Order: sequence, then structure tokens, then C-alpha cells
Amino acid sequence: MAITKIQSESLNLADTYAFTGTVTGAGGVNTPAFEATLTQMTNPGDATFFKGNYNTEVYDTNGNYDAATNKRFTPTVAGKYFIYLSANFDAQGISNFGSCKIAVYKNGSSYRQSYFDEYNNYYAYAKTPYLGTVVDMNGSTDYVEGYLFFNIITGTAYRVTYGVFGGYKIIE
Repeated sequence: MAITKIQSESLNLADTYAFTGTVTGAGGVNTPAFEATLTQMTNPGDATFFKGNYNTEVYDTNGNYDAATNKRFTPTVAGKYFIYLSANFDAQGISNFGSCKIAVYKNGSSYRQSYFDEYNNYYAYAKTPYLGTVVDMNGSTDYVEGYLFFNIITGTAYRVTYGVFGGYKIIE
């Protein structure tokens, strides 16, 4: 006997079901998607935002991340994207570290930021902040970039080392 209608009160969610027909409206893909890693930046700038050198692609499903020139992601598909960013700020000494920020920029302007400040205690040697946010993008002209900010109290031998910049389309 074929079942033509399953009512929710009779469906046992603990059971395993083998479908032989076509299931529609389920699933989806999280593409376009990309991830790039940061190449070390020595003395990149003090107390000013600078673009992170995320120039080594880990993956880029649609070729939408420009790792060579602009270090930016421009999707070709409109929608909401989960964008994430991290970087390690290394002051090369505990009395050198002031504060650091990471920011996702959308179309050249700050969109979201993560901030760490030592409040003049100078106990940090290095910090690795992380930022994850959802960005609504039109798919044709919108783009995102990863920006960094490092405030050094003293010293000239500071650097930004490893980190990641990535994102993927959220299934809507």
C-alpha cells in the first residue's frame, strides 16, 4: 500500500527514510565561497587602518577573490554572505602592545569591527582577534575586504602574522 500523504503527527523523526523519488526544496549550496591566508606584514603602519595582505588562496569556488591585486571578494551571486576575518598582531614585547582592530570593509567603508585594547596596562605580547559577520551583497558591484589596525606603544619591530579572510553564501 502506497502512502500518499504523511501527517506530521505520524512521522517518527528517529527513523531512517530512503527516498526513491525526487526531494525538492531541501538543501542548497554555500557558493560562491573563498578563503585566503595572510602573508606576514612587518611594520605595516602604526595606529592607522591598512589592508591585510591576504594573498594566498586556500580555495575560491568561483574565482571571485582577487588575491593578486585588490585582496577583495566580489561575488557574482546576490545574497547574504557569512564573512570572517582574523589576524595575529605581534608587538614583539609586552610593553609595546597598545591596541588592535580587525574590520570587514564593504565597498571601501568599514562595515563591522572587532577591537582589543590593553588600556595602558601593556600586558599583551600578541593577540589574535576574530570577526564573523553577515553581509548582504548585490552580487555585481558589492565587495568586501579585510582591514587591520595596530597601535604600538613603543618599539619598531612589530608585525602582523598569520590570519584568514574568507566567506561563503548563506543558503536562504
